Amino acid sequence: MKAKIHITLKKGKAVQTALAGLGFTGVDDVRQGKFIELELTETDRAKAEAHVDDMCKKLLANTVIENYAIEIVEG
Repeated sequence: MKAKIHITLKKGKAVQTALAGLGFTGVDDVRQGKFIELELTETDRAKAEAHVDDMCKKLLANTVIENYAIEIVEG
C-alpha cells in the first residue's frame, strides 16, 4: 500500500500578502504545504491509515500550525 500525505499550513494571509507586495494581484487564497508519499508493508487499510496518522501527529506534521490529509491507495 501507499500513503499519500498532504500537509498544509493552517489558514493565514502571509503568503497572499507577500504575493500582493510583489505586485501579484487577484489571488484570493493561498495554501502552502508539502507532499509526502510512503510505501507501506501493511495490507490492512484501516491499520495503515491509523499508523500513518500516528506518524503525522508525532513527526511528519506540526499540528500546531499545519493540517494534514491522508490518502491510502493500493499498489
